[in-house]
Formats: sequence, C-alpha cells, structure tokens
Amino acid sequence: MKKISRRSFFKVFGTGTAATAAVAVTGCNDQSKTTVSLVEPPTDRMTYRTNPNNGDRVSLLGYGMMRLPIEGGNGAARENPDAALDQEMINRQVDYAIAHGVNYFDTSPAYCQGRSERATGVALSRYPRDKYFIATKLSNFSPDTWPRKESQAMFENSLKELQVDYIDYLLMHGCGMHAQDKNGLEAFAARYMDNGILDWLVEQKRQGRIRNLGFSYHGDVEVFDQLMQWHDEGRYHWDFCQIELNYLDWEYADEINSRNTDAVYLYGELEKRGIPAVIMEPLLGGRLANVPTMIVNKMKQRRPDDSVASWAFRFAGTPEGVLTVLSGMTYMEHLRENIRTYAPLHPITADEDTFLMQIADDIYNLNTIPCNECNYCMPCPYGIDIPGIFSFYNRCIKEGYVNENRQSEDYRKARRAFLIGYDRSVPRLRQADHCIGCGHCLPECPQRILIPSEMERVWKYVEQLRQDGSL
Repeated sequence: MKKISRRSFFKVFGTGTAATAAVAVTGCNDQSKTTVSLVEPPTDRMTYRTNPNNGDRVSLLGYGMMRLPIEGGNGAARENPDAALDQEMINRQVDYAIAHGVNYFDTSPAYCQGRSERATGVALSRYPRDKYFIATKLSNFSPDTWPRKESQAMFENSLKELQVDYIDYLLMHGCGMHAQDKNGLEAFAARYMDNGILDWLVEQKRQGRIRNLGFSYHGDVEVFDQLMQWHDEGRYHWDFCQIELNYLDWEYADEINSRNTDAVYLYGELEKRGIPAVIMEPLLGGRLANVPTMIVNKMKQRRPDDSVASWAFRFAGTPEGVLTVLSGMTYMEHLRENIRTYAPLHPITADEDTFLMQIADDIYNLNTIPCNECNYCMPCPYGIDIPGIFSFYNRCIKEGYVNENRQSEDYRKARRAFLIGYDRSVPRLRQADHCIGCGHCLPECPQRILIPSEMERVWKYVEQLRQDGSL
C-alpha cells in the first residue's frame, strides 16, 4: 500500500475555492468545548460541489441523521436508549438546514435504534423531492439479514420509511468490518456477494430506484483495495465512497489502531479514479472539538474568532474531490455554526495544513482511546457504559488529570479530580471494573478498538488511584 505524504495535501488534492473565514461546532458530543456565535449564518452562501457522475449540486455540509434530538433532552438517551425522538425539533432543524442551503441528508436503518429513517422521512417528505438528496445504507450487519430476501426487504423498508420512490445515494454499509467469526473479506462476501445482493443493487440502479451506488469503508483495507480493483476492471462502478477523514486520521489512523487505514491513502485512491468522497467523522465523534487547553490556545493564537471544531471542518472540506462532509448535528446551535463554516468555505492554506499536522502530532502523543462515541457497541449485555467510560478517560488525559507519577506535585490534585469526576460521569455499576471481557462488543466497533483490553487499562488505573488513600 503506497502512501503519499500528508505534507503533499495541497499538491495532490488542490485547495478548493477561496472564501471568507468561518466558525463551526460539533453535533457529536455534549461535552465538546466550542465557541458559539450568535450571528445568524447567511442563507445564500453555502458552498456546493458538483458530482462529476451526474451533475448533482451537493451542499458541502451534509446532515448526518445519526444523533437526532431526543424528547426530554439528549442527556436522556444514554440512560434510556429507547427514548423517543423529538420529531418536532427534527423538523425544525431540517427546515433550518434546507433554508440555509443544506440538501444532503445521510441516514441508515441502524441509526437511532432503527428510528432514524422514519424520522428523516417525516421531516423531508414535507418538501418537493428535488429539494434534497437522501443517502441511506444497506446495513445488513447481522447474519440474519444476510439471506437475499432479508437484505432486499431492508432496502424496500428504507424506501417505505423515507417515503420515497428512489434513493439518491445508496451505500453498502461498513465494508471491511468483521462479522461473527469472519474477517473483512469474508464478511463482505457473506453480506453482498454470496447472496447476489450487490448484483441486485446494480439492477436497482439500472431501474432508477438507486441513482448513485457506493459504499462506506471501515476496517480491513483489503476490502477497500478489492473494491477499487473491481472499479478499475469495470466489474463494478462506484459512484461515490464514504470514508473517515480528519486531520488526525490523515496519517495516524493505522498507528492509533492497526485495523484502520490512513485517510491520506483512502482519499488518494478515490481521487485518482475520480470517485467522489463523502466524509464521515470530521471531528472523530467530537474529539477534535474537545482538545487540550494547550492546543486550544495554539489555535486561538492563529484564528482568535474561530472555534476549535472549525479547523477540522475546514480541513475535511478542503480537498476538491470531497462531495460533502457529514456532521451529526444534535442541536440547533451545532447546525447553525456548521453552516457558517461552509457558507462559504474558507479552505485550509498550505501553512495551516502544516500547523494542523503539528496539532495531530500533539494529539497522537496523548495516547487517548480512539473512541468516537458512535454507540455501535451499545447496549452492553452487562450494562457497562462503554462510550461514557472512554469519553471520560480521554477527557481526563486531555485535561491533565491522568497522572501516574506518584512523585509529581500535581498527582494528588489529579487523583482527586479523576476519581470524583469518574463517579459523577459513570454510575458505579456501569464502570469499567464490571467488564467481564465477553467480547460481545468487539465485532460492533468500526474503530476496531480492543474494548475489553481498554476497559482493563481504565479500571487498573482507577484501582491504583483508589488504593492510594482517601479523598
């Protein structure tokens, strides 16, 4: 696998269209530290990219319908995964997005406990069909959905839930992920090839029920390379591909987790084939909006009026081969500020790219757990709050409260802050020491985190702190 240098970002991909500076926030993490502007974004300045396959004029900001508002406030979702979606708020936010030029909406049968497609359909069906593009997925992860009829039924149900006759952008979901005892290639074959579903999807495209056929990639790079080879051979044509791209994953993805693939490679392979890239996780589940204070200060020195998150959004939107950048915008303020970043886009300059690569070095050296809080691992059969534990631990690393040097002057202060914060953030019965290492979560994690091992890492650290005396 030959890589291009991350320093060659602009030589290879171009710099996009110059525009004015802007700010953004994340919709992925309630605890993100962001700067929110009270100024309304313009309604007529959205940046658009043209799909070279069919001329679709797609908003550079895409609305990810993965983390939708919950009735009673989003804090209720973790305590009650079955909490009802707030359809009225979803409608209001979709209205606001469309009014400000957003026209790409990304969902899945797997999102929001299987309720995202219906909520998305309700919100969008109030508009003429040519006002928006719908992207959804064939999310046949479970073996009971692998039979041909079951996968076909999933696609048909998506049309019903979304209240449409065709899907604009249909993805085979999570290509490269492991399933049961199968590696990425074996799982892909079971989900899409052995049952003839991929050929059936091609036929649906021929019939006009799918306008663009592509896939989202997670996991084993052999699957990505195989799909690129089929594209080159003319066996299958990919109209687009969804990949994880941000300034940390640009060249650190496979160093953080050996089963991930650096974005510099993935994007480069798509760019040279002219396959439009749809970007997911521009903020790594909010991690790139919730960075240590020292990094915040560096960013504020360069662009005082911009939020930390805006750097990540601008980086993800700068390559010219990017069709749209997805953001899961739970709150109206997230939507408002993200629109500001792309209305219009101020592309990352060569000097800023060098700066962000230095920031990526700093973040990588923090040794955080690469969880983006997608919640695919939940619910844990033993009640462990996996994303909550990882989020708290990562936040403490970033804020300097993980200190294993007992001789340090700051050890006592850090110890107290960690233990008190841990008990407040995660109920005792849902903490890491209750993990039995069953591995139920492992095949569900797109980041391929060795969750039981990381749980052991956290609880051993907690036990060390607790054994060092009373608070």
